[in-house]
Amino acid sequence: MKNTNVLLAGATGYLGSFILKELIERKNHVVAIVRNPDRIGNDHENYLEIKTAEVTKPETLRDICKGIDTVISTVGITRQKDGLTYMDVDYRANMNLLDEAKKTGVKHFVYVSAINGDKHRNLKIFDAKENFVDALKVSGLNYTIVRPNGFFSDMKDFLQMAKSGRVYLFGSGNQKFNPIHGEDLARAIVDTLDEYNKEFTIGGPDVFSLNEISGLALQALEKPIKIVHLPDWLRTLTIWSLRTFTSVKTYGPIEFFLTLMAEDAIAPPYGKHHLEDFYIEEAKNFK
Repeated sequence: MKNTNVLLAGATGYLGSFILKELIERKNHVVAIVRNPDRIGNDHENYLEIKTAEVTKPETLRDICKGIDTVISTVGITRQKDGLTYMDVDYRANMNLLDEAKKTGVKHFVYVSAINGDKHRNLKIFDAKENFVDALKVSGLNYTIVRPNGFFSDMKDFLQMAKSGRVYLFGSGNQKFNPIHGEDLARAIVDTLDEYNKEFTIGGPDVFSLNEISGLALQALEKPIKIVHLPDWLRTLTIWSLRTFTSVKTYGPIEFFLTLMAEDAIAPPYGKHHLEDFYIEEAKNFK
């Protein structure tokens, strides 16, 4: 990949921080837009420029893409907060970035969605993401849509459950997927910045069943293997009840996890980081 000028949105998040590191290591000039500049250090002034802006407020983004070749956006929320909805952030905030990119002649826009987002548009979080994907594809800009499997950071939920001595799963627990470490995903994204108008799905190097992931979490915490399998009808009843009696702020992230955990989601494998090693390291913070 040749050196390029990159605008990075979401630089302080889990994935964004790894992308920022990868871009700078390859000596690209990066403009990182952040709400709070105190959350990001700058030891690389030759390659990094920090600009304060809020992607949900288009007036703060005016001319922010001037001189930029590529925009990378990891902007999105799993849990709604600050009164912002999925449509506010995953769709409209990214549209604000896209509008600025179009004004200033940006060549390439990279957007990180999620695995199977196009197949689960009935979920509020995916509906917002995929509405933006639709807009990006017809924007006239070169685009890349990245669809990663679950992040290692999301897998901490299993450690949290394992801390109590047992893990609860819906159904058989044989559903399989291959989560990916943020550092591996960042490398894959930066590796493909010269490739335009494509979508790719990507996961980590190891495919696990939910039972196996639960076992790894319990082992990392030196607990005996105790996995409780709840009937799957409880999962569907939980989703229905939450949709019926709570707001999307409450049910959005739960319906997302409960829906995706009910089926296989195996992506092309990539990377060198292994979930077992991640759990062993993270377990030190749980003991």
